[in-house]
Amino acid sequence: MTDTSGIKASPRPDIAELDRSDLAYALDMGWKDFRRAPGFGLVFSAVYVLGGLFMMFISSGFVTQTLILALGFPLVAPFAAVGLYETSRRIENNQPLDLYQIFGVIWKEKDRQIPWAGAIIVIYFLFYSFLAHMIFALFMGLSVMTNVTSSLDVFLTANGLTMIAVELVVGGVLAFILFGLTVFSLPLLVDKEIDFMTAMLLSFEAVRENFAVMLVWALVIAICVLMAMLPLFLGLFVALPVLGHATWHLYRRALIHPED
Repeated sequence: MTDTSGIKASPRPDIAELDRSDLAYALDMGWKDFRRAPGFGLVFSAVYVLGGLFMMFISSGFVTQTLILALGFPLVAPFAAVGLYETSRRIENNQPLDLYQIFGVIWKEKDRQIPWAGAIIVIYFLFYSFLAHMIFALFMGLSVMTNVTSSLDVFLTANGLTMIAVELVVGGVLAFILFGLTVFSLPLLVDKEIDFMTAMLLSFEAVRENFAVMLVWALVIAICVLMAMLPLFLGLFVALPVLGHATWHLYRRALIHPED
């Protein structure tokens, strides 16, 4: 998928120590980047918003189509993130915000490492989906099930409440692991010539070494996204580009490149 022959790999970056002031800085810069180029933010966030609305629309009765979209979406979504990172990179370097050039960068990523990162996300999603079904079967397999669209009583039993608690804990841990693998690796793959496995391991190491700060950042992202989803996903048109631009600036503070 990626031809790296003749391409010199970038040196390994140093991992910086972050504090909460870095999060405030990243959010401030993310908001400024969005205000500087709102059109780009709206275009790239539309991928997530329209994708979410479409999956919600067809989820009633079209299980096969929903599954195909749910599996394909993680392959497409990173390319939208690339657009936000590239926009912030150009603002940072005082380069022109040329629509053709930015989409050209996104198009070139298909021959680099981003598709591999998307494939890892799909595999991770499949693993989580399998594990979630196993937890459901473990707690609820012998229960008399009803149509959950008309009755939620089955989930208010002792087994149901325990299952929900376990699902939340397991889902939260797995979500944070995926967050650790991708939060810095995706902007790193856009910024430097590096293989996706090294980028993901570096990202996870940076999160591990700044665990408390990055846990706060993960909670900020989760809360902002959940609140933005309430009005029919429309709040995501602002939340996603701001968070995407902010992630770029946090990456620039977390991973220090010797050549910069």
